[in-house]
Amino acid sequence: MQLHQISDKPQPAAVLPGWPVLRLGFRPFYLASALLACLSVPVWAAVFLGYFDMKLELSPLLWHGHEMLFGFAAGVIAGFLLTAVKAWTGLETARGPLLGTLALVWVAARIAALVAPYPVFMGLDMALLPAVALVLLRVLIKSGNKRNIPLVSLLVLMSIANLVFHLSVLGAIAVPAVAPLYAQLALVIMVICVMTGRVVPMFTKNVTPGLVINVSRRFELTLLTVTAATLALWVLGAPAPLVGVLSAVAAVLHAARLWQWHPRVTLKRPILWILHASYAWMPMGFALLALAQWGLVGVSLAVHAFAIGVIGGLIIGMITRTARGHTGRPLLASRGEVVAYALVLLAAVARVLVPALQPAWYAYAVEAAACLWAVAFAIYLVIYTPWLTQTRLDGKDG
Repeated sequence: MQLHQISDKPQPAAVLPGWPVLRLGFRPFYLASALLACLSVPVWAAVFLGYFDMKLELSPLLWHGHEMLFGFAAGVIAGFLLTAVKAWTGLETARGPLLGTLALVWVAARIAALVAPYPVFMGLDMALLPAVALVLLRVLIKSGNKRNIPLVSLLVLMSIANLVFHLSVLGAIAVPAVAPLYAQLALVIMVICVMTGRVVPMFTKNVTPGLVINVSRRFELTLLTVTAATLALWVLGAPAPLVGVLSAVAAVLHAARLWQWHPRVTLKRPILWILHASYAWMPMGFALLALAQWGLVGVSLAVHAFAIGVIGGLIIGMITRTARGHTGRPLLASRGEVVAYALVLLAAVARVLVPALQPAWYAYAVEAAACLWAVAFAIYLVIYTPWLTQTRLDGKDG
């Protein structure tokens, strides 16, 4: 994403029409998604550990998986893409009433999952991703930006996975409901693979004079192909030995990719090292997936390495970085943001590595991970809610 130079001296905010929170997609979607992350994970952990029961139209386990993948992650992706496509094309994506409608549909779906009849929840939940895809496709076609149209295709695939999930829960198709959740996890991982390959090396070079990062196009295409094949075969239930071998190869490729990005040069820049540290969970996730195929660990460890370490870590890194850039603030993380970064990474350690090394501590690990995760996103809300509900510091629109 193109980031603009930030003036050392904030300019007086201009008087602009409309609510600031509805001027660009990242504003409502980052705030709402962070709130969902902060509230829903402790609730799920309490239910899972038997502190209380939830009476839902679907099982609490499926609710947790769905809300993290089709609620939290999809909400952040929607906000990011609505913002990024405007930066890439110079054209408006969604703002004002249209953006407000998209955000309200997302919020309504989260509430409906708890209180509404299932068909109502399904209808609201199915509305967002296709609508965002149409908005982005219109802008990309109008601008002639064909390079980024495949990202819209990923949103369409996410919509299909969501439909399969709901039909499975309703008993309309004979597909285990966990399969489309794994499919959505795989699609989010693919979005991350594409976007990190574009922005992380650029961000790293921009702040490190003289640093050269040359990742060959052939290597990138090989990595994306192997990653997509591995995840697709896993979701489709291919023979475990095949998935295990491909997962091991993917782990090596992602570790090599991270090494080529020179993560050691980022140690003094938290807003950058969080991206590298989170990506380090990618090869770890594939290594755990390989071990799961060989029956050495449970697949839940791999799933949570991807979900908390990769997705959670990169989300907390990107929703701070992009929000700072697009509100006219310096790209320097404050102490509170650094604490939030550390808490998300510690949540991944607690949820993945602690149970792997000490299975008897599983319940404590889940409880600790939920608390760490919730506090991290609570910190984000405390810092960023005032920023995302006010006009940019430099007075510009957006």
